[in-house]
Amino acid sequence: MSFDLLAEPIRRYVRDQRWEQLRPIQAAAIQHILASDDNFILASRTASGKTEAAFLPILSKVDFRQPGVQVLYISPLIALINDQFNRVEELCKYLDVKVTKWHGEASRAAKQKLVRQPEGIVLITPESIEAMFVNAPYSVKALFANLRYVVIDEIHSFLGTDRGVQLMSLLARLRAVSGQRFAVVGLSATIGDYAEAKHFTGEAARTKVLLDKAAKDMLTKFRYFAADGPDLPLTLLKDLYKQTSTSKALIFPNSRGLAEVVAVKLRQIADRVGGHANYFSHHSSVDKEVREYVEHFAKNNQRQPFCIACTSTLELGIDIGSVDKVVQVDAAQSIASLIQRVGRSGRRDGAPSQLLLYATSPWSLVQSLACWQLYQEGFVEPLRHARRPYDLLLHQALSIVKELAGVGRPELRRRLRANAAFTEITVVEIDEILDELLQIDWLEALGQELIIGVEGEFVVNSRDFYSMFRTETMYKVVYAGNTVGEVPYSPQLQENENLLLAARVWKIKLLDLPAKRIEVVPAHDGKKPLFFGGGGTVHPRIRQEMLGLLLADTIPPELDAPSRGALQELRQDFAGFPWSTPPEHERPIIVKDKFLIFYTFTGTKINRSLAFLIKSLDLEATYDEATSSFLLPLPPRLLPELFEQLRLFIDDIDFHLAAALTQNPALLDFAKWSPALPLPYQCAILKERYFDFEGTREFLSSTVIITKTE
Repeated sequence: MSFDLLAEPIRRYVRDQRWEQLRPIQAAAIQHILASDDNFILASRTASGKTEAAFLPILSKVDFRQPGVQVLYISPLIALINDQFNRVEELCKYLDVKVTKWHGEASRAAKQKLVRQPEGIVLITPESIEAMFVNAPYSVKALFANLRYVVIDEIHSFLGTDRGVQLMSLLARLRAVSGQRFAVVGLSATIGDYAEAKHFTGEAARTKVLLDKAAKDMLTKFRYFAADGPDLPLTLLKDLYKQTSTSKALIFPNSRGLAEVVAVKLRQIADRVGGHANYFSHHSSVDKEVREYVEHFAKNNQRQPFCIACTSTLELGIDIGSVDKVVQVDAAQSIASLIQRVGRSGRRDGAPSQLLLYATSPWSLVQSLACWQLYQEGFVEPLRHARRPYDLLLHQALSIVKELAGVGRPELRRRLRANAAFTEITVVEIDEILDELLQIDWLEALGQELIIGVEGEFVVNSRDFYSMFRTETMYKVVYAGNTVGEVPYSPQLQENENLLLAARVWKIKLLDLPAKRIEVVPAHDGKKPLFFGGGGTVHPRIRQEMLGLLLADTIPPELDAPSRGALQELRQDFAGFPWSTPPEHERPIIVKDKFLIFYTFTGTKINRSLAFLIKSLDLEATYDEATSSFLLPLPPRLLPELFEQLRLFIDDIDFHLAAALTQNPALLDFAKWSPALPLPYQCAILKERYFDFEGTREFLSSTVIITKTE
């Protein structure tokens, strides 16, 4: 029995928690982690006890009397570290093991004490590890020379991201520091590609996946309210109020701005009808102390209903207690995101999760339905990290030179080549990137050594150096001396305009641009407020599923009557085409006046690539991401010729990308460190991470255009 394998103090902890039995993922993890020094990915649904699944066997196995930090817990969020700290510390009391938080907001005294006496478990973010390598490399050696385990929470949030490549590189650098091999244990509820997750540990051959496929009971309903313009329909908001007013609910619109709209409107409805006042917003622009208050209220509130309109800040595992319902307003941006959100409800007593999916357009309804059906089939978007992350190699080269206070070029090249994050980047490419850094004075050659150059000192000594995020210009919003939150700069920000933030409507009284400060007062004039938002990337499989739904003749039982009507109406637009069964490569065109509408039903990256190629032809076309369609000023007979020209342009795509980057460097805003690269490497990053020209070539070659039979 797994329980009997645990150390006695840990068994006592389990008994004191009054657990009736171990969860399946916990029992499996205990058996495997105690029996092997391999890496493991623990994959099971949200709130299935993955944190304990990792720590119960690790704490039973590791000898914490040995010098140095023994276990490193890496989290994507400071808030998650603060949340998990209490759980891990409570568990560690039974072994008298020290647990230390290490991030920008953590106690400086606690960090200094840890450096003087390295021990126990450290909870940290990737950025704090980077900062330690850059500013205090002696601390890295002192702390982590005898590291035994690295636990990576929410590992899926790192897969396929620049931050994930950075973390892979940091793991490789920690291995170089450690006097012995350490094992990696990754935790996740939503992994679409287990091979990629195994690759992420840097030791794919020594990584095993423990997968608990048990699913929670789910009560799901779709509700449809057609929008007339950009605003959410009042009828939707009234229905949303009725559906959530007596529940503990999380509502996920797809932007910070819409989260504010929902929170404010529901509060206003509650005020009019005498409902409760517990309406909040939670997203990255809301002040940290306000967010922490909302989290504390939700977690510790036992009886009162509440409603939090939020973004991805509440997708990850911050414990906010029991939630009755999760609401998604219009389609989630990915199935992975939907899974994380669904998992937040029904987290206690085995209660089923309740999911309400609202749609405001027929296309949003179909996309939401496609995501839901693929989720039920177990599909999650595979996230493949960049194989040639030249920009991240550039960043890590600077970090290593700073860490070593100068290093010979052969040794720097050796370290980068040995790093698991950069194995597909050649020696020639490394040298060209280092030459560019020398050219722009970010590096300087001093005899046989490379040191940080004069310009490079400004780069590596900036707090901005540790992160992969491009810092958005933010303006602090202040009321009566108290910070409400921050909003990104927009030309719409003007004095006497109204602004939504922290579930309130504010009037801008003073806009201090040099100080990046906005002073506000509560607004009562009914003037339409400003809000802000963004978009996401849709996987091709979702669009293929949408096409299948439009060609089916069955009605999913989760749809309400208006949803059924909207689906049937949209299906009429695609009836009468000579589809094969099932449709694979056929794509429809509809002719309107002198234009044709070409429905691609493919993913965002291929559509972006098509839009770029069409623009390179100087052809005036309009792309609509919501419907995955292009409005083209062409007769249908010229479409094959257009496809042929687009394929020819792909053969010369580097030339066109270089020209586009010269005209518009902002194309690379998503890749923070790329502007310092030679131009060909900037083009390579665009091809690998933003566009998909090889997928586009295949799409153009295989697509069969069909038209309606009259």
